[in-house]
Amino acid sequence: MTVQGWGLILLFVALVAALAKPMGLWLFALYEGRRTPLHAVLGPVERGFYKLAGIDPTVEQSWRRYALHMLVFNLALLLFTYAVLRLQGVLPINPRGLAGLTADGAFNTATSFTTNTNWQWYAGEVALSNLSQMLGLTIQNFLSAATGIAIAFALFRGFARRQISGLGNFWADVTRVTLYLLLPICLVYALFLVANGVPQTFASLVDATGLEGVRQSIALGPVASQEAIKMLGTNGGGFFNANSAHPFENPNALTNLVQMLSIFAIGAGLTWTFGKAVGNTRQGWAILAAMLILFTAGASAAYWAEAAGNPNLHALGVPGGNMEGKEVRFGIAASTLFATVTTAASCGAVNAMHDSFTALGGMIPLLNIQLGEVVIGGVGAGIYGFLLFAILAVFVAGLMVGRTPEYVGKKIESREVKLAVLAIAILPLCILGFSALAAVLPDGLAGPLNKGPHGFSEIVYAFSSATGNNGSAFAGITSGTPFYNALLGVAMWLGRFFVIVPVLAIAGSLAAKKYTPETAGSFPTTGGLWVGLLVGIILILGGLTFLPSLALGPIADHIAMVRGQLF
Repeated sequence: MTVQGWGLILLFVALVAALAKPMGLWLFALYEGRRTPLHAVLGPVERGFYKLAGIDPTVEQSWRRYALHMLVFNLALLLFTYAVLRLQGVLPINPRGLAGLTADGAFNTATSFTTNTNWQWYAGEVALSNLSQMLGLTIQNFLSAATGIAIAFALFRGFARRQISGLGNFWADVTRVTLYLLLPICLVYALFLVANGVPQTFASLVDATGLEGVRQSIALGPVASQEAIKMLGTNGGGFFNANSAHPFENPNALTNLVQMLSIFAIGAGLTWTFGKAVGNTRQGWAILAAMLILFTAGASAAYWAEAAGNPNLHALGVPGGNMEGKEVRFGIAASTLFATVTTAASCGAVNAMHDSFTALGGMIPLLNIQLGEVVIGGVGAGIYGFLLFAILAVFVAGLMVGRTPEYVGKKIESREVKLAVLAIAILPLCILGFSALAAVLPDGLAGPLNKGPHGFSEIVYAFSSATGNNGSAFAGITSGTPFYNALLGVAMWLGRFFVIVPVLAIAGSLAAKKYTPETAGSFPTTGGLWVGLLVGIILILGGLTFLPSLALGPIADHIAMVRGQLF
């Protein structure tokens, strides 16, 4: 461990906190449908979309109608992406003549990008054409991210509105977020990446001769455009198999820092937007404080574990921390910080291989996902997931003070609590249920590269990543089989939409309620006690649920490492 390493973690946390309000202000303008400086240029484009689709953006939708339109839209996107991937071999912009994906592979990939998971069982540079990368995947990166932010907006309206049924218009929310937020930032972001050496070209391959005299062909393509939305939209699907460990995706320390910040930027901004929407920005700051406490604790633990290294290697005379699977140009501190960032958000991009982390260092990314990815979380998904825990926290607080729980002026009653529990329960049901199947069936046991607790960790991580819509992996698992493609695809779909629908139902229930002003008996939800309660509820409900699986996996793996046992 070094002073520079700890300084990087603290600097990153400070920058995220500083970004929250500026990003939140822009998001709040889109939330309210206000005119922005970009409307002069993009306003006609927005109106053209509405006219072409026959949509009136001023028409309010109930939660059921909002949910129905969202589900139909995403199902159509899934089918479109599936078709592109299956027909890849006969479609244009395929300079290497790559064949279409198999049925199970295309299903898994289409589901992955529709759900903002971006799990990749394939190597992008050798499996997908430039057209598939752009038309199939990059478009999904924009629209799946916009969908998550739209759901967050709908939930904010549920808390902010009084005795009405409307939650806004799904089509208007998705269009505005895409046009006025994601596209403009990604345009500038992509140019920044190109300036730092990230390719953006239709060229297929370039030949190069290394220092050893070995000639090799290096894949190229429209990388920068996909890289920008991959990070900003917390998608994570890389153009290359090595993802952000590849120098063509992440060339240097500056791009590495900017990529990490872009993963958190919108998620942090949405906390301030929520506070503004409910008329008390302190509510948003309290949520962000709880998120950053959890994040800082995780990043510190991961850095400590990786910097401590492997005692078995130390005994052989190899000193220092664990550099296995890490890029020399980033080192231990930046690599472990990136791993914590990408799993605290539902991004899944990696600049180091999590399978090569120490047992406890690898447990932190796994635990981040299993907590529901509410530590900043994916764009939109993080804040609405966090608010589910907030509903449970005020319910517990209400039991302690002996009165009906309230949160930001809305009474939290049995319907909201039941829906919150239903949404939160889908994670352990899918993660533990599917992991149990894979751990006993021959097709599942054929996947892990390693035996013993580390192999079990590979299985649990895969289903945690899929259900949590993260997309990163313990890279030792071979998941590109019909068994894993099908089961992981189902986990992705359930983990995304079986959470979103209850969230929208909660929003609809809250919007219909009248405002309840705070009294002397109300539990305060802006101070340190509330932040501590939120952190505690998340750790208890999210962490203890998965403690047995962690004990059988990374914790057992760590004990074996300390005892010098190898598998």
